[in-house]
Amino acid sequence: MKRDYYEILGVPRTSGPKDIKKAFRALARQIHPDVNKNDPEAEAKFKAAAEAYEVLSNPETRATYDRYGHDGLKRGGFQDFSQFSFEDVIRSFFGDSLFGEDLFGFSRGGPVKGQDAAVAVKLSLSEAAQGVRREVEYEAVDFCEACNGSGAAAGTSRRTCSACGGSGQVQSVHRTPFGQFVQRGACLRCGGTGSTVEKPCPDCRGRGLAAVHKRLKVEIPAGIADGQSIRLLEKGSAGEKGGRPGDLYVQVEVEPHEQLIRDGNDLIYHLPLTMVDAAVGTSLSVPALDGEEKIVVKAGTQPGELKVVKGKGMPFLRGRGRGDLKVIMDVMIPQYLNAEQKKLLKQFDGVTTEKNYARDEGLFEKLKAAFK
Repeated sequence: MKRDYYEILGVPRTSGPKDIKKAFRALARQIHPDVNKNDPEAEAKFKAAAEAYEVLSNPETRATYDRYGHDGLKRGGFQDFSQFSFEDVIRSFFGDSLFGEDLFGFSRGGPVKGQDAAVAVKLSLSEAAQGVRREVEYEAVDFCEACNGSGAAAGTSRRTCSACGGSGQVQSVHRTPFGQFVQRGACLRCGGTGSTVEKPCPDCRGRGLAAVHKRLKVEIPAGIADGQSIRLLEKGSAGEKGGRPGDLYVQVEVEPHEQLIRDGNDLIYHLPLTMVDAAVGTSLSVPALDGEEKIVVKAGTQPGELKVVKGKGMPFLRGRGRGDLKVIMDVMIPQYLNAEQKKLLKQFDGVTTEKNYARDEGLFEKLKAAFK
């Protein structure tokens, strides 16, 4: 059973002509086959919407449908759109405006934007911090060098298309159930370009485009992170029929550092610290991006304690300043002790008191004391 036309367009039966037209245009943008290429039912859905609009936009056919339904239309000689090809329905009924960018945002037979290209670049953490200039190589489609993009073999040139007179468009008159309509479309002989070649270029077979291997130097800014990409406008494949080239996307992969861990713009280093150094304090060097950084470990340092070295992290991407270097104290407890070492530790334990292990009063303890 055929669906109700008002239901297809999603409008109430009291809708006026403007509301019906507005609803159809909005629906057509969503279900058009050129937008839903992976939907096998897209063409049937569009035909149904076009048929519903044809009936409801005409006061006479709408009145017949409202009184007698689909049967009334059949008795009146109306034929459903499913009997015609998609191109016939589109061009004969809606005209070329359906394919204009003002309605759907795409066009046929006009300029075609080139395909985008992508390439991956691997950087060390130090390179990501400094910023580098790296040459990349990638495959793309560009104008054929043999014919300089004309598509014509050497010694020949393009000529004005005899079928369309150089306009790139042709028109024909068709008789359909809706009357006589003028159909306009891209010229099939020249593909909408307005010109043809007598002898196609053997390298590109007349297309004017060929696969090429490209090299390009790319500026990678300091502070870029793993997984980020750089978009270079119009560095991809060449467009067709005057369309602009595609873009090149440079995907950045930052390899892990052996000692430093990146956390946003900060760098983290886990410092192995003996319990003796943690207890009595010491001075040590820790790795940084621009060499080593000396830090002072204060006496009584606890496991997991954090020391921050300002401005020794990653630079802010396209900004001023840098993150910090955060050193986490990993206090190591001996796992294997000989008899003499155990004896010395016991002697040490015998001369210590709770004061030796006292910690600074934390925020929670201070709050409890304040409310007593």
